[in-house]
Amino acid sequence: MNKLRRKVYMTAGYNTISLGTGRKEFNPKKSRPGLEYYIKEAGQGTLKQIGGAKNVDEGAIGNFMSPRFNKQGHIAGLIPMIDDELQYKPCIRTEGACASGALALMSGIRSILAETADVVLTIGVEVQNTMKAIYGADVLAGAGWYQKRKNGHAYFFPGQFSDRAGAYYEKYGMEYARKGMGRWFRNAVENARLCSTAQEYHNKVDDIEALYHKVKPNGKAFVDNLNVFDCSKVSDAASAIVIVSEEGLKRIGIPKNEAVEIIGYSQKERNLTNDPPDLTELTAIKKAAKEALDSAGITINDLATIEVHDCFSIAGILSTEALGFAKPGEGAKFVAEGNTARDGKIPLNTTGGLIGWGHPTGGTGVHQAVTIWEQLTGRAGEAQIEIPKDRPYGMTINMGGDDVTVVAIVYKRGE
Repeated sequence: MNKLRRKVYMTAGYNTISLGTGRKEFNPKKSRPGLEYYIKEAGQGTLKQIGGAKNVDEGAIGNFMSPRFNKQGHIAGLIPMIDDELQYKPCIRTEGACASGALALMSGIRSILAETADVVLTIGVEVQNTMKAIYGADVLAGAGWYQKRKNGHAYFFPGQFSDRAGAYYEKYGMEYARKGMGRWFRNAVENARLCSTAQEYHNKVDDIEALYHKVKPNGKAFVDNLNVFDCSKVSDAASAIVIVSEEGLKRIGIPKNEAVEIIGYSQKERNLTNDPPDLTELTAIKKAAKEALDSAGITINDLATIEVHDCFSIAGILSTEALGFAKPGEGAKFVAEGNTARDGKIPLNTTGGLIGWGHPTGGTGVHQAVTIWEQLTGRAGEAQIEIPKDRPYGMTINMGGDDVTVVAIVYKRGE
């Protein structure tokens, strides 16, 4: 991939609370905010930072399954609801399962590169606590090839990644693997406790890993090779950020050092109808991450932090191997030794990731971008990590389905 032909920046990020089990505000028996509420809160939160909607040229919104979770399609038409000054501006909805948010980011990036816009309001949203988990699992199964649904587990995607975990156990050892997966869960909760919008923010468990290992995988109650702590949350949330050109930054009155520059990206698509070529490898992530880093002209050793798509803890382990931080089979050890903790060699998912912060499927890619923007510009509050001067880069990896749609983006603090 060639270098970007025009400078592209992101700034003015905003996250709503990730609402679901674990948050004190969540009560499944009481009415809760709907899709429109989250879109409006996130959108207005960003608009307030950029001088208002008058400065926006286009809108993009990532969402996976609002037609089924909320009986609402056509949600690009909800962007003008955020502010009257967005009325009649071009807007688009993107869908790529759990990578829908990152596809919205890509839509904005391409508009800036094409010079059709200088300021793009980008939103990611999902409201999915509208049905019981078993029914929601059927909706989420649409992220895979639905022809396989009748032969798949009732909890379809936990079943898919349970199979990946089982293959990893068989190849490298179950006890060994689960030691790394338990540390992954611990890191997720510890990081989420430092972020007030995270779903696990209120988690007060003293020994997180002991809790994890106390609950053994049980195929009769759930899936064969994962427990509930290995899984990301069912979440209602939205995130927003603006994608801008240099001219756009001037228009909204934000200096470059309060933005992040996009210096590389990659988008990959694997055949949805095929099984993964190797259950112990995330091949699309491996290809996308390499291409994004190559286009940015840096290596993994230049990164200060990464947001990876830990829909399940085994995906986190496999991501460390796909990125090249660990050799095949050594990802569990790499994580267990604390290398991915917030004070480790390469801090991952510093606000909790999908397991700790939450996973509003269509919103996750935008949330990841907001987290990197916060970290690289020193706006992460209690969740802030040190960004070394010689490693001023961050990266997001958003995955849709079982390593099918992958978007990897490399960022650098603006200067």
